[in-house]
Amino acid sequence: MSFSHLGLSDKVIAAIDAAGYKEPTPIQDQAIPHVLAHRDVLGIAQTGTGKTAAFVLPMLTMLEKGRARARMPRTLILEPTRELAAQVLEQFEKYGKNHKLNVALIIGGVSFGDQDAKLMRGVDVLIATPGRLLDHSERGKLLLNGVELLVIDEADRMLDMGFIPDIERIGKLVPFTRQTLFFTATMPAEIQHIADTFLHNPVRVEVARPATTAATITQLLVASGRESYEKRQILRSLIRSAENFKNAIIFCNRKSEVSQLHRSLVRHGFSAVALHGDLDQSTRTAALDQFRHGEADLLIASDVAARGLDIPDVSHVFNFDVPHHPDDYVHRIGRTGRAGKTGIAITIVAPIDGKSVDAIEKLTGQTIAWSGPPVEASDEEWAGERGARGRGGRRSGHSHSGRGHGTAHGGRSGSSRRRDDDAAGAEAADKSAAKSPAAKPKSAAKSSAPRKAAAKEPAKDATTNATKDAIRDTGRAAAKEPSRSRRPHAARDSDDEPDTSHLPAFLLRPVPLKV
Repeated sequence: MSFSHLGLSDKVIAAIDAAGYKEPTPIQDQAIPHVLAHRDVLGIAQTGTGKTAAFVLPMLTMLEKGRARARMPRTLILEPTRELAAQVLEQFEKYGKNHKLNVALIIGGVSFGDQDAKLMRGVDVLIATPGRLLDHSERGKLLLNGVELLVIDEADRMLDMGFIPDIERIGKLVPFTRQTLFFTATMPAEIQHIADTFLHNPVRVEVARPATTAATITQLLVASGRESYEKRQILRSLIRSAENFKNAIIFCNRKSEVSQLHRSLVRHGFSAVALHGDLDQSTRTAALDQFRHGEADLLIASDVAARGLDIPDVSHVFNFDVPHHPDDYVHRIGRTGRAGKTGIAITIVAPIDGKSVDAIEKLTGQTIAWSGPPVEASDEEWAGERGARGRGGRRSGHSHSGRGHGTAHGGRSGSSRRRDDDAAGAEAADKSAAKSPAAKPKSAAKSSAPRKAAAKEPAKDATTNATKDAIRDTGRAAAKEPSRSRRPHAARDSDDEPDTSHLPAFLLRPVPLKV
């Protein structure tokens, strides 16, 4: 089976042959004929299956007729990140080398002036991120009422990044009669609702069950301790002992963790670059180029920055942190094992990650094997982690099912917490008393250790009694102090004017009397 039966133009077929591709992938084989027939398409496929070419190739064929007008693009492609948008631009340059099309990239981190100049010349294909696209539209530099084809790529990532309100605004700016292509790797209920809103009688192209992983990827779990330094040590050991290692992408949940891990790996002699959303565009582009060209073996990235990146021949993927959302796991490990090649995905699991691993296995319908003994999370570790998160103030509301039902802060009731606070206060009082100048010398303390142990409980009682006395004295003082409204007036003579300072102003105005 070749590309010739899909209905693509001769120019596109020639570009495909020059690129060395002989057969279409399943998503391309099923989606391209419907796109050329001007039907709305809902495409669901795993990452690395050629979703980008599934809409780029038919778009090139359709754009051979007609021409662009100033500030009015003919087609619009929405991508969640700058890297994905730049990647789609590369696909158009690769397969559209026989076409004379104007393709513009509208992303953040680039000056508005250069982008305005491209829009004024007329654009056949506009590739943009939602935020920057709306900026141009609000400035009056871009008109979307001439869009014939709208492509929403990586729709599930759009949802995760909070772009759905922007997508809905853009949907109101493009013509109602446009053709819409909707591609995603996972299909949660929210995405289904958005697809129902944007698509009109779509053709559903589903080459794999949503949220499934490629069979070419070997998945493993590795147990670790709770601390970050333990996970970093295990990661270094895994990299050094990996078989057939060529390069690797390492995913972290937080941007701060990306920077910290990058510094640690470089300090230990690894060739690594970092990629996360706080970096400027030139730094992100330079990091990707170094990794693509083999100048760096390791790319430490966050989910947002590395989502959907098409980097060929990635041999390994390491999850330094288990992702919070199980859908992200599918996208992470999809960076390896692409285009039929094999890959290895290893996830480092701390004692607190048990529930996240269960959610991933439930979503994918697979049981991930352990490399070595599995992690064991005791009740104390779960409770300790919940307490640490509560003290940190970030995830104090997070709870784990099966432990601490009906209570908060690690499952302890309010009365038990109060008892612990009282005990902690008493202990602190003992410590402060021991450190005071009136405390006994060390030698005397050593000789009277039994006597001190026996007097420990009375000390607590004394502290408690002192606290009760202070509260009782405070209450008595408050009871003795008269309120402002009941405070007696100072003694005055009967001839003095009455005190009217407490009366409202309208009662003090003179009132004329009728005689």
